[in-house]
Amino acid sequence: MTVRNGGDLVVESLSALGATTVFGLPGQHALGAFDALRRSQLAYVGLRMENNAGFAADAHARVTGTATPLLVSTGPGALMTLAALQESAAASAPVVAIGSQVPVAGLGGGRHGYLHELPDQKASFRDVVKSVHPVRTASQIPSAIAAAWESALTAPHGPVWVEIPQDVLLAPVDVPPVSALEATPRALHPRPELIAEAAARLSAAERPVILAGGGVMRSGATAELRALAEKLGAPVATTFGGKGAFPWEHPLSLQSWLEDRHTTEFLADADVLLVVGSGLGELSSNYHTFRPRGRVIQIEADLGKLESNHPGLGIHADAALALRALVRAVEERHDDDAPKAAAGLLARVRSRLAAQDLGTEQRLLAAVHQALPDGSPSFWDMTILAYWAWSAWPGPMHSAQGAGGLGYGFPAALGAAAANRTKPVLAVSGDGGAMYSIAELATARQYELPVTWLIVDDGGYGILREYMTDAFGAPTATELSRPDFVALAESFGVPAVRTTPQDLAADLAKALATPGPSVVVLPAVLRMFAPTHLPEG
Repeated sequence: MTVRNGGDLVVESLSALGATTVFGLPGQHALGAFDALRRSQLAYVGLRMENNAGFAADAHARVTGTATPLLVSTGPGALMTLAALQESAAASAPVVAIGSQVPVAGLGGGRHGYLHELPDQKASFRDVVKSVHPVRTASQIPSAIAAAWESALTAPHGPVWVEIPQDVLLAPVDVPPVSALEATPRALHPRPELIAEAAARLSAAERPVILAGGGVMRSGATAELRALAEKLGAPVATTFGGKGAFPWEHPLSLQSWLEDRHTTEFLADADVLLVVGSGLGELSSNYHTFRPRGRVIQIEADLGKLESNHPGLGIHADAALALRALVRAVEERHDDDAPKAAAGLLARVRSRLAAQDLGTEQRLLAAVHQALPDGSPSFWDMTILAYWAWSAWPGPMHSAQGAGGLGYGFPAALGAAAANRTKPVLAVSGDGGAMYSIAELATARQYELPVTWLIVDDGGYGILREYMTDAFGAPTATELSRPDFVALAESFGVPAVRTTPQDLAADLAKALATPGPSVVVLPAVLRMFAPTHLPEG
Protein backbone atom coordinates (compact mmCIF):
# COMPACT_ATOMS: atom_id res chain seq x y z
CA MET A 1 0.00 0.00 0.00
CA THR A 2 1.30 3.44 -0.95
CA VAL A 3 1.66 5.81 1.98
CA ARG A 4 0.39 9.29 1.18
CA ASN A 5 2.85 12.11 1.68
CA GLY A 6 3.19 15.86 1.23
CA GLY A 7 3.46 15.41 -2.51
CA ASP A 8 -0.01 13.88 -2.53
CA LEU A 9 -1.34 16.96 -0.75
CA VAL A 10 0.11 19.08 -3.55
CA VAL A 11 -1.58 17.21 -6.39
CA GLU A 12 -4.81 16.73 -4.43
CA SER A 13 -4.94 20.46 -3.78
CA LEU A 14 -4.37 21.27 -7.44
CA SER A 15 -7.09 18.82 -8.47
CA ALA A 16 -9.51 20.27 -5.93
CA LEU A 17 -8.90 23.73 -7.38
CA GLY A 18 -9.73 22.58 -10.89
CA ALA A 19 -6.29 22.07 -12.42
CA THR A 20 -6.15 19.66 -15.34
CA THR A 21 -2.57 19.88 -16.60
CA VAL A 22 0.79 20.37 -14.89
CA PHE A 23 3.92 21.53 -16.72
CA GLY A 24 7.39 21.05 -15.33
CA LEU A 25 10.68 19.23 -15.06
CA PRO A 26 11.63 16.91 -12.17
CA GLY A 27 14.55 17.36 -9.82
CA GLN A 28 15.85 15.60 -6.72
CA HIS A 29 14.13 17.74 -4.10
CA ALA A 30 10.79 17.74 -5.96
CA LEU A 31 10.49 13.98 -6.53
CA GLY A 32 7.86 13.56 -3.81
CA ALA A 33 5.48 15.77 -5.76
CA PHE A 34 6.32 14.18 -9.11
CA ASP A 35 5.74 10.68 -7.74
CA ALA A 36 2.35 11.82 -6.48
CA LEU A 37 1.44 12.94 -10.01
CA ARG A 38 1.56 9.28 -10.99
CA ARG A 39 -1.26 8.58 -8.52
CA SER A 40 -3.42 11.48 -9.70
CA GLN A 41 -5.71 12.25 -12.64
CA LEU A 42 -3.69 15.33 -13.58
CA ALA A 43 -2.11 15.32 -17.03
CA TYR A 44 1.61 16.07 -17.04
CA VAL A 45 3.63 17.68 -19.84
CA GLY A 46 7.34 17.61 -19.18
CA LEU A 47 9.59 19.98 -21.08
CA ARG A 48 13.35 19.78 -21.46
CA MET A 49 14.22 23.03 -19.72
CA GLU A 50 12.52 24.82 -16.85
CA ASN A 51 12.23 28.18 -18.60
CA ASN A 52 10.46 26.51 -21.51
CA ALA A 53 8.14 24.75 -19.07
CA GLY A 54 7.32 28.18 -17.67
CA PHE A 55 6.53 29.51 -21.14
CA ALA A 56 4.28 26.50 -21.79
CA ALA A 57 2.40 27.08 -18.53
CA ASP A 58 2.09 30.77 -19.40
CA ALA A 59 0.43 29.99 -22.74
CA HIS A 60 -1.83 27.34 -21.23
CA ALA A 61 -3.01 29.93 -18.70
CA ARG A 62 -3.59 32.52 -21.43
CA VAL A 63 -5.72 30.30 -23.65
CA THR A 64 -7.71 28.65 -20.85
CA GLY A 65 -8.21 31.82 -18.82
CA THR A 66 -7.50 30.00 -15.58
CA ALA A 67 -4.49 29.23 -13.40
CA THR A 68 -1.95 26.68 -14.63
CA PRO A 69 0.51 24.81 -12.37
CA LEU A 70 4.25 24.76 -13.03
CA LEU A 71 6.25 22.22 -10.99
CA VAL A 72 10.05 22.46 -10.72
CA SER A 73 12.89 21.64 -8.36
CA THR A 74 15.21 23.67 -6.14
CA GLY A 75 18.08 26.05 -6.90
CA PRO A 76 19.05 25.89 -10.59
CA GLY A 77 15.68 24.44 -11.57
CA ALA A 78 13.79 27.15 -9.73
CA LEU A 79 16.00 29.99 -10.95
CA MET A 80 15.68 28.84 -14.57
CA THR A 81 11.99 29.76 -14.46
CA LEU A 82 12.58 33.43 -13.68
CA ALA A 83 12.61 34.71 -17.28
CA ALA A 84 9.36 32.88 -18.03
CA LEU A 85 7.74 34.15 -14.85
CA GLN A 86 8.82 37.69 -15.74
CA GLU A 87 6.92 37.32 -19.01
CA SER A 88 3.89 35.96 -17.14
CA ALA A 89 4.03 38.93 -14.79
CA ALA A 90 4.28 41.43 -17.65
CA ALA A 91 1.43 39.73 -19.54
CA SER A 92 -0.71 39.01 -16.43
CA ALA A 93 -0.72 35.25 -17.00
CA PRO A 94 -1.88 33.29 -13.89
CA VAL A 95 0.87 30.69 -13.50
CA VAL A 96 1.03 28.89 -10.14
CA ALA A 97 4.71 27.96 -9.90
CA ILE A 98 5.50 25.36 -7.24
CA GLY A 99 9.13 24.78 -6.43
CA SER A 100 10.80 22.52 -3.92
CA GLN A 101 13.30 23.59 -1.29
CA VAL A 102 16.18 22.03 0.62
CA PRO A 103 15.10 20.15 3.78
CA VAL A 104 13.74 22.27 6.62
CA ALA A 105 16.98 21.84 8.58
CA GLY A 106 18.83 23.71 5.81
CA LEU A 107 16.60 26.79 5.86
CA GLY A 108 17.31 30.04 7.63
CA GLY A 109 20.26 31.42 5.70
CA GLY A 110 23.03 29.26 7.15
CA ARG A 111 25.46 27.46 4.84
CA HIS A 112 24.60 23.81 5.49
CA GLY A 113 25.94 22.47 2.22
CA TYR A 114 22.77 20.96 0.82
CA LEU A 115 22.62 20.40 -2.92
CA HIS A 116 21.03 23.42 -4.67
CA GLU A 117 21.11 25.43 -1.44
CA LEU A 118 20.46 29.18 -1.60
CA PRO A 119 20.48 31.51 1.43
CA ASP A 120 16.94 32.67 0.61
CA GLN A 121 15.55 31.11 -2.56
CA LYS A 122 12.16 32.82 -2.34
CA ALA A 123 13.85 36.23 -2.31
CA SER A 124 14.84 35.64 -5.93
CA PHE A 125 11.14 35.55 -6.83
CA ARG A 126 9.71 38.42 -4.79
CA ASP A 127 10.39 41.13 -7.39
CA VAL A 128 9.18 38.93 -10.26
CA VAL A 129 5.95 37.24 -9.17
CA LYS A 130 2.75 38.62 -7.74
CA SER A 131 2.98 36.82 -4.38
CA VAL A 132 5.19 34.29 -2.57
CA HIS A 133 3.82 31.44 -0.44
CA PRO A 134 6.42 29.51 1.60
CA VAL A 135 5.42 26.20 3.20
CA ARG A 136 7.16 24.64 6.21
CA THR A 137 4.81 21.81 7.26
CA ALA A 138 2.55 19.44 5.34
CA SER A 139 -0.59 20.83 6.95
CA GLN A 140 0.16 24.20 5.34
CA ILE A 141 0.21 22.83 1.77
CA PRO A 142 -3.51 22.94 0.82
CA SER A 143 -4.08 26.40 2.26
CA ALA A 144 -0.88 27.81 0.73
CA ILE A 145 -1.73 26.49 -2.73
CA ALA A 146 -5.32 27.77 -2.44
CA ALA A 147 -4.07 31.21 -1.42
CA ALA A 148 -1.62 31.23 -4.33
CA TRP A 149 -4.34 30.14 -6.74
CA GLU A 150 -6.64 32.94 -5.56
CA SER A 151 -3.83 35.48 -5.84
CA ALA A 152 -2.98 34.38 -9.39
CA LEU A 153 -6.59 34.77 -10.53
CA THR A 154 -7.46 38.01 -8.75
CA ALA A 155 -7.27 40.98 -11.11
CA PRO A 156 -4.68 41.79 -12.20
CA HIS A 157 -3.79 38.18 -12.95
CA GLY A 158 -0.20 37.15 -12.50
CA PRO A 159 2.28 34.40 -11.59
CA VAL A 160 2.82 33.27 -8.00
CA TRP A 161 5.47 31.20 -6.25
CA VAL A 162 4.89 28.36 -3.77
CA GLU A 163 7.91 26.80 -2.07
CA ILE A 164 7.91 23.43 -0.25
CA PRO A 165 10.94 21.71 1.38
CA GLN A 166 11.99 18.26 0.19
CA ASP A 167 11.34 16.51 3.49
CA VAL A 168 7.85 18.03 3.74
CA LEU A 169 7.04 16.61 0.31
CA LEU A 170 8.34 13.17 1.30
CA ALA A 171 7.03 12.86 4.86
CA PRO A 172 3.97 10.60 5.37
CA VAL A 173 0.73 12.40 6.22
CA ASP A 174 -2.11 11.06 8.32
CA VAL A 175 -4.96 13.19 6.98
CA PRO A 176 -7.76 12.37 4.52
CA PRO A 177 -7.33 13.36 0.85
CA VAL A 178 -8.08 16.96 -0.01
CA SER A 179 -11.59 17.00 -1.46
CA ALA A 180 -12.44 20.70 -1.77
CA LEU A 181 -10.66 24.03 -1.54
CA GLU A 182 -12.00 27.57 -1.69
CA ALA A 183 -10.03 30.00 -3.83
CA THR A 184 -12.49 32.51 -5.22
CA PRO A 185 -10.84 35.55 -6.83
CA ARG A 186 -11.94 38.87 -5.40
CA ALA A 187 -13.94 41.04 -7.80
CA LEU A 188 -12.43 44.46 -8.44
CA HIS A 189 -15.41 46.77 -8.83
CA PRO A 190 -15.06 50.42 -9.91
CA ARG A 191 -16.06 53.14 -7.50
CA PRO A 192 -19.44 54.59 -8.56
CA GLU A 193 -18.44 58.25 -8.33
CA LEU A 194 -15.55 57.59 -10.73
CA ILE A 195 -17.83 55.87 -13.24
CA ALA A 196 -20.25 58.78 -13.04
CA GLU A 197 -17.48 61.31 -13.68
CA ALA A 198 -15.99 59.25 -16.53
CA ALA A 199 -19.42 58.87 -18.13
CA ALA A 200 -20.02 62.63 -17.94
CA ARG A 201 -16.69 63.41 -19.59
CA LEU A 202 -17.18 60.85 -22.36
CA SER A 203 -20.76 61.91 -23.03
CA ALA A 204 -19.72 65.56 -23.40
CA ALA A 205 -16.63 64.85 -25.49
CA GLU A 206 -16.37 66.09 -29.07
CA ARG A 207 -13.60 63.67 -30.11
CA PRO A 208 -13.67 60.65 -27.74
CA VAL A 209 -11.22 57.84 -28.56
CA ILE A 210 -10.64 54.49 -26.84
CA LEU A 211 -7.35 52.61 -26.48
CA ALA A 212 -7.96 48.99 -25.46
CA GLY A 213 -5.20 46.89 -23.92
CA GLY A 214 -4.66 43.32 -22.86
CA GLY A 215 -6.79 43.80 -19.75
CA VAL A 216 -9.87 43.87 -21.99
CA MET A 217 -9.00 40.45 -23.39
CA ARG A 218 -8.16 38.93 -20.01
CA SER A 219 -11.41 40.11 -18.46
CA GLY A 220 -13.49 38.89 -21.39
CA ALA A 221 -14.80 42.41 -22.00
CA THR A 222 -14.86 42.52 -25.80
CA ALA A 223 -18.67 42.77 -26.00
CA GLU A 224 -18.74 45.59 -23.45
CA LEU A 225 -15.97 47.45 -25.30
CA ARG A 226 -17.85 47.26 -28.60
CA ALA A 227 -21.10 48.35 -26.99
CA LEU A 228 -19.42 51.37 -25.40
CA ALA A 229 -17.59 52.37 -28.59
CA GLU A 230 -20.77 52.17 -30.65
CA LYS A 231 -22.85 54.06 -28.07
CA LEU A 232 -20.25 56.85 -27.96
CA GLY A 233 -19.31 56.73 -31.63
CA ALA A 234 -15.69 56.53 -30.46
CA PRO A 235 -12.87 55.11 -32.64
CA VAL A 236 -10.93 52.28 -30.97
CA ALA A 237 -7.25 51.38 -31.22
CA THR A 238 -5.89 48.25 -29.58
CA THR A 239 -2.47 47.71 -28.06
CA PHE A 240 -0.38 44.77 -29.21
CA GLY A 241 -1.49 42.81 -26.15
CA GLY A 242 -5.08 43.88 -26.72
CA LYS A 243 -5.36 42.59 -30.29
CA GLY A 244 -8.74 40.96 -30.77
CA ALA A 245 -10.45 43.21 -28.24
CA PHE A 246 -12.24 45.09 -31.04
CA PRO A 247 -13.22 43.87 -34.54
CA TRP A 248 -10.40 44.64 -36.97
CA GLU A 249 -12.65 45.74 -39.83
CA HIS A 250 -15.23 47.61 -37.74
CA PRO A 251 -15.92 51.15 -39.10
CA LEU A 252 -14.62 52.58 -35.80
CA SER A 253 -11.48 50.42 -35.72
CA LEU A 254 -8.10 52.15 -35.72
CA GLN A 255 -6.47 48.70 -35.66
CA SER A 256 -3.09 48.39 -33.88
CA TRP A 257 -0.60 50.67 -35.61
CA LEU A 258 0.73 52.10 -32.36
CA GLU A 259 4.28 52.48 -33.69
CA ASP A 260 3.02 54.86 -36.39
CA ARG A 261 3.17 58.58 -35.77
CA HIS A 262 -0.24 59.09 -37.40
CA THR A 263 -1.85 56.84 -34.77
CA THR A 264 0.11 58.53 -32.01
CA GLU A 265 -1.15 61.91 -33.18
CA PHE A 266 -4.74 60.65 -33.51
CA LEU A 267 -4.72 59.44 -29.89
CA ALA A 268 -3.08 62.64 -28.69
CA ASP A 269 -5.71 64.75 -30.44
CA ALA A 270 -8.65 63.15 -28.60
CA ASP A 271 -10.31 65.61 -26.24
CA VAL A 272 -11.16 62.58 -24.02
CA LEU A 273 -9.06 59.42 -24.34
CA LEU A 274 -10.34 56.33 -22.53
CA VAL A 275 -7.51 53.86 -21.87
CA VAL A 276 -8.77 50.43 -20.78
CA GLY A 277 -6.52 47.64 -19.54
CA SER A 278 -3.23 49.25 -20.52
CA GLY A 279 -0.53 51.06 -18.59
CA LEU A 280 0.46 53.15 -21.65
CA GLY A 281 3.93 51.66 -21.46
CA GLU A 282 6.80 51.89 -23.92
CA LEU A 283 5.22 50.06 -26.86
CA SER A 284 1.67 51.32 -26.32
CA SER A 285 2.88 54.92 -26.29
CA ASN A 286 5.15 54.67 -29.36
CA TYR A 287 8.20 54.64 -27.11
CA HIS A 288 6.84 57.34 -24.80
CA THR A 289 6.35 59.87 -27.59
CA PHE A 290 2.60 59.99 -26.96
CA ARG A 291 1.64 63.36 -25.45
CA PRO A 292 -2.11 63.68 -24.79
CA ARG A 293 -3.55 67.14 -25.30
CA GLY A 294 -6.98 66.23 -23.93
CA ARG A 295 -8.17 64.53 -20.78
CA VAL A 296 -7.25 60.91 -20.06
CA ILE A 297 -9.45 58.35 -18.31
CA GLN A 298 -7.61 55.17 -17.38
CA ILE A 299 -9.24 51.91 -16.27
CA GLU A 300 -6.59 49.55 -14.92
CA ALA A 301 -6.64 46.54 -12.59
CA ASP A 302 -2.94 46.87 -11.74
CA LEU A 303 -2.76 49.64 -9.18
CA GLY A 304 0.92 50.25 -9.93
CA LYS A 305 0.12 51.11 -13.56
CA LEU A 306 -2.63 53.60 -12.74
CA GLU A 307 -1.47 57.05 -13.90
CA SER A 308 2.11 55.78 -13.89
CA ASN A 309 2.86 57.40 -17.28
CA HIS A 310 0.16 60.04 -17.75
CA PRO A 311 -2.08 61.86 -15.27
CA GLY A 312 -5.81 61.43 -15.64
CA LEU A 313 -8.97 60.12 -14.03
CA GLY A 314 -7.71 56.78 -12.72
CA ILE A 315 -10.24 54.00 -12.13
CA HIS A 316 -8.83 50.98 -10.32
CA ALA A 317 -11.09 48.19 -11.56
CA ASP A 318 -11.47 45.09 -13.66
CA ALA A 319 -12.03 46.10 -17.29
CA ALA A 320 -15.27 44.15 -17.76
CA LEU A 321 -16.90 45.53 -14.62
CA ALA A 322 -15.91 49.11 -15.41
CA LEU A 323 -16.93 48.95 -19.08
CA ARG A 324 -20.25 47.37 -18.16
CA ALA A 325 -20.94 50.24 -15.80
CA LEU A 326 -19.89 52.83 -18.37
CA VAL A 327 -22.16 51.38 -21.06
CA ARG A 328 -25.11 51.92 -18.71
CA ALA A 329 -24.00 55.40 -17.66
CA VAL A 330 -22.92 57.18 -20.84
CA GLU A 331 -25.29 59.09 -23.08
CA GLU A 332 -25.60 57.93 -26.66
CA ARG A 333 -23.73 60.07 -29.19
CA HIS A 334 -24.12 60.19 -32.96
CA ASP A 335 -20.96 61.15 -34.83
CA ASP A 336 -20.97 60.49 -38.56
CA ASP A 337 -17.44 61.87 -38.78
CA ALA A 338 -15.87 59.23 -36.50
CA PRO A 339 -15.84 56.38 -39.08
CA LYS A 340 -14.45 58.81 -41.66
CA ALA A 341 -11.72 59.84 -39.23
CA ALA A 342 -10.82 56.20 -38.55
CA ALA A 343 -10.68 55.41 -42.27
CA GLY A 344 -8.56 58.49 -42.87
CA LEU A 345 -6.04 57.43 -40.25
CA LEU A 346 -5.69 53.94 -41.72
CA ALA A 347 -5.23 55.45 -45.19
CA ARG A 348 -2.38 57.60 -43.88
CA VAL A 349 -0.77 54.55 -42.27
CA ARG A 350 -1.01 52.59 -45.52
CA SER A 351 0.46 55.50 -47.46
CA ARG A 352 3.45 55.72 -45.14
CA LEU A 353 4.14 51.98 -45.50
CA ALA A 354 3.69 52.07 -49.29
CA ALA A 355 6.53 54.60 -49.54
CA GLN A 356 9.01 52.18 -47.95
CA ASP A 357 9.10 49.20 -50.38
CA LEU A 358 7.98 46.64 -47.78
CA GLY A 359 5.80 44.48 -49.98
CA THR A 360 7.70 41.27 -49.20
CA GLU A 361 7.14 41.57 -45.46
CA GLN A 362 3.44 42.38 -45.87
CA ARG A 363 2.93 39.50 -48.29
CA LEU A 364 4.64 37.05 -45.92
CA LEU A 365 2.47 38.09 -42.99
CA ALA A 366 -0.62 37.79 -45.18
CA ALA A 367 0.49 34.30 -46.24
CA VAL A 368 0.85 33.20 -42.62
CA HIS A 369 -2.59 34.57 -41.80
CA GLN A 370 -4.08 32.85 -44.84
CA ALA A 371 -2.60 29.49 -43.82
CA LEU A 372 -3.70 29.56 -40.18
CA PRO A 373 -7.19 28.06 -39.70
CA ASP A 374 -9.84 30.22 -38.06
CA GLY A 375 -9.76 29.86 -34.30
CA SER A 376 -6.23 28.48 -34.16
CA PRO A 377 -3.96 30.42 -31.79
CA SER A 378 -0.52 31.70 -32.73
CA PHE A 379 2.53 32.32 -30.55
CA TRP A 380 5.32 34.61 -31.67
CA ASP A 381 8.92 34.94 -30.56
CA MET A 382 10.85 38.21 -30.63
CA THR A 383 11.59 38.25 -34.34
CA ILE A 384 11.02 40.73 -37.20
CA LEU A 385 7.94 38.99 -38.56
CA ALA A 386 6.44 39.13 -35.05
CA TYR A 387 7.20 42.84 -34.83
CA TRP A 388 5.18 43.23 -38.00
CA ALA A 389 2.41 41.09 -36.54
CA TRP A 390 2.14 43.35 -33.49
CA SER A 391 0.88 46.09 -35.77
CA ALA A 392 -0.57 44.28 -38.79
CA TRP A 393 -1.95 40.92 -37.60
CA PRO A 394 -5.74 41.28 -37.79
CA GLY A 395 -6.76 39.30 -34.73
CA PRO A 396 -5.64 37.87 -31.39
CA MET A 397 -2.03 36.76 -31.07
CA HIS A 398 0.32 35.91 -28.24
CA SER A 399 3.92 37.05 -27.98
CA ALA A 400 6.66 37.74 -25.46
CA GLN A 401 6.39 41.51 -25.87
CA GLY A 402 5.65 41.92 -22.16
CA ALA A 403 9.16 41.10 -20.94
CA GLY A 404 10.75 40.79 -24.37
CA GLY A 405 12.82 37.64 -23.86
CA LEU A 406 13.80 35.22 -26.61
CA GLY A 407 12.59 31.63 -26.90
CA TYR A 408 8.89 32.09 -26.09
CA GLY A 409 7.12 31.07 -29.29
CA PHE A 410 7.59 27.30 -29.59
CA PRO A 411 7.28 26.18 -25.94
CA ALA A 412 4.31 28.52 -25.51
CA ALA A 413 2.61 26.93 -28.51
CA LEU A 414 3.17 23.52 -26.93
CA GLY A 415 1.39 24.69 -23.80
CA ALA A 416 -1.58 25.94 -25.82
CA ALA A 417 -1.73 22.70 -27.78
CA ALA A 418 -1.83 20.72 -24.53
CA ALA A 419 -4.94 22.70 -23.58
CA ASN A 420 -6.76 21.88 -26.81
CA ARG A 421 -5.47 19.20 -29.17
CA THR A 422 -8.36 19.60 -31.63
CA LYS A 423 -6.90 22.68 -33.33
CA PRO A 424 -3.44 23.20 -34.80
CA VAL A 425 -1.27 25.83 -33.11
CA LEU A 426 1.27 28.04 -34.86
CA ALA A 427 4.64 29.09 -33.43
CA VAL A 428 6.82 31.68 -35.17
CA SER A 429 10.52 32.20 -34.38
CA GLY A 430 13.66 33.55 -35.93
CA ASP A 431 16.70 31.31 -36.16
CA GLY A 432 18.27 32.96 -33.10
CA GLY A 433 15.19 32.52 -30.93
CA ALA A 434 14.62 29.01 -32.26
CA MET A 435 17.92 27.84 -30.77
CA TYR A 436 16.53 28.53 -27.29
CA SER A 437 13.85 25.89 -27.83
CA ILE A 438 15.28 23.19 -30.10
CA ALA A 439 15.18 20.61 -27.30
CA GLU A 440 11.42 20.97 -27.14
CA LEU A 441 11.10 19.23 -30.52
CA ALA A 442 11.48 16.11 -28.41
CA THR A 443 8.60 17.28 -26.20
CA ALA A 444 6.41 17.95 -29.22
CA ARG A 445 7.11 14.49 -30.59
CA GLN A 446 6.73 12.71 -27.24
CA TYR A 447 3.29 14.16 -26.57
CA GLU A 448 2.23 14.36 -30.24
CA LEU A 449 1.27 18.01 -29.85
CA PRO A 450 -0.27 19.65 -32.96
CA VAL A 451 2.17 22.55 -33.28
CA THR A 452 3.60 23.84 -36.54
CA TRP A 453 6.79 25.82 -35.99
CA LEU A 454 7.66 28.44 -38.61
CA ILE A 455 11.34 29.38 -38.36
CA VAL A 456 12.36 32.47 -40.33
CA ASP A 457 16.08 31.92 -40.91
CA ASP A 458 17.97 35.14 -41.57
CA GLY A 459 21.32 34.01 -40.20
CA GLY A 460 21.36 36.03 -37.01
CA TYR A 461 19.52 38.22 -34.57
CA GLY A 462 17.76 40.13 -37.33
CA ILE A 463 16.11 42.91 -35.37
CA LEU A 464 19.32 43.60 -33.41
CA ARG A 465 21.20 43.66 -36.70
CA GLU A 466 18.85 46.40 -37.89
CA TYR A 467 19.06 48.34 -34.63
CA MET A 468 22.86 48.29 -34.57
CA THR A 469 23.22 49.13 -38.24
CA ASP A 470 20.90 52.11 -37.85
CA ALA A 471 22.58 53.31 -34.65
CA PHE A 472 26.26 52.52 -35.29
CA GLY A 473 26.62 51.85 -39.01
CA ALA A 474 27.45 48.17 -38.55
CA PRO A 475 26.24 45.24 -36.42
CA THR A 476 28.28 43.44 -33.78
CA ALA A 477 27.61 39.98 -32.29
CA THR A 478 24.44 39.52 -34.32
CA GLU A 479 25.61 37.00 -36.96
CA LEU A 480 25.07 33.33 -36.09
CA SER A 481 26.14 29.90 -37.25
CA ARG A 482 23.06 27.72 -37.23
CA PRO A 483 22.12 24.15 -38.03
CA ASP A 484 20.18 22.71 -40.93
CA PHE A 485 16.82 23.17 -39.20
CA VAL A 486 15.05 20.74 -41.53
CA ALA A 487 17.53 17.93 -40.88
CA LEU A 488 17.59 18.72 -37.17
CA ALA A 489 13.79 18.55 -36.87
CA GLU A 490 13.71 15.29 -38.81
CA SER A 491 16.30 13.83 -36.43
CA PHE A 492 13.67 14.26 -33.69
CA GLY A 493 11.12 12.50 -35.87
CA VAL A 494 9.36 15.78 -36.66
CA PRO A 495 8.52 16.30 -40.35
CA ALA A 496 10.02 19.49 -41.79
CA VAL A 497 10.16 21.40 -45.05
CA ARG A 498 12.20 24.29 -46.42
CA THR A 499 9.96 26.80 -48.16
CA THR A 500 10.12 30.04 -50.15
CA PRO A 501 8.13 33.26 -49.88
CA GLN A 502 6.11 32.16 -52.90
CA ASP A 503 5.29 28.72 -51.42
CA LEU A 504 4.91 29.75 -47.78
CA ALA A 505 1.10 29.86 -47.67
CA ALA A 506 0.72 26.42 -49.25
CA ASP A 507 3.52 24.74 -47.29
CA LEU A 508 2.39 26.23 -43.99
CA ALA A 509 -1.25 25.29 -44.59
CA LYS A 510 -0.22 21.71 -45.41
CA ALA A 511 1.89 21.47 -42.25
CA LEU A 512 -0.90 22.86 -40.09
CA ALA A 513 -3.33 20.32 -41.56
CA THR A 514 -1.02 17.41 -40.75
CA PRO A 515 -1.56 15.78 -37.31
CA GLY A 516 1.23 16.14 -34.77
CA PRO A 517 4.20 18.51 -34.77
CA SER A 518 5.90 19.91 -37.87
CA VAL A 519 8.50 22.50 -38.84
CA VAL A 520 8.53 24.93 -41.78
CA VAL A 521 11.80 26.78 -42.43
CA LEU A 522 11.76 30.03 -44.42
CA PRO A 523 15.18 31.45 -45.36
CA ALA A 524 14.52 35.19 -45.63
CA VAL A 525 16.04 38.49 -44.52
CA LEU A 526 13.21 40.83 -43.57
CA ARG A 527 13.09 44.56 -42.83
CA MET A 528 11.09 46.58 -40.35
CA PHE A 529 9.11 49.65 -41.30
CA ALA A 530 10.84 52.91 -40.42
CA PRO A 531 10.44 53.91 -36.78
CA THR A 532 8.43 57.02 -36.06
CA HIS A 533 9.58 57.65 -32.50
CA LEU A 534 13.02 58.81 -33.66
CA PRO A 535 13.80 62.22 -35.14
CA GLU A 536 13.66 62.19 -38.92
CA GLY A 537 16.98 62.71 -40.57
